Amino acid sequence: MPMDSPARMTGPDAARSARFESLVLPHLDAAYNLARWLARDAGDAQDVVQEAMLRALRYFDSFHGSDARVWLLTIVRHTYYTMRSKHRQDDLHAELDDDLHPVADESPSPETLTLLAVDVGALRAALERMPPPLREVIVLRELEECSYKEIAAIIEQRIGTVMSRLARARERLRAELGHHPKEVRRHDVR
Repeated sequence: MPMDSPARMTGPDAARSARFESLVLPHLDAAYNLARWLARDAGDAQDVVQEAMLRALRYFDSFHGSDARVWLLTIVRHTYYTMRSKHRQDDLHAELDDDLHPVADESPSPETLTLLAVDVGALRAALERMPPPLREVIVLRELEECSYKEIAAIIEQRIGTVMSRLARARERLRAELGHHPKEVRRHDVR
């Protein structure tokens, strides 16, 4: 049985499709951005987003919240980890022990201090080297501009854990970017 195009659908299916398009599709770029940073490969990120969008559409009737962006990013994250666990076991699920990694001081973030001073390539490379739990929180906070509460909902952790991971991620960025003094001097904005 051929599927009707959205233009020819009527009734509840058309309303559902229109609601999905208006609530979820505007966040497709954010979904790809998160998937790209998690997967570290454009093709894999596209696969993750495609599967996540299928899941979002399949379970759209269960969405009763007010923030479709957080809902979609949660699905993208779950889809990524599910797809990766099927392919290989690696450090993707490495647990971080909060006691072994103390929270850094609350001085200005390394993003504030280094984005103007370090070339984008060095920042990208530093993010790529981070373990996934740290990379995902910094991508969600700094690139996707999610609140701590939204990040906590997406990664299904307490806000305190989000803050701790974010502090560790920023400290790690600061340390990694500190190893490139020539680049910092060369791009220093005064």
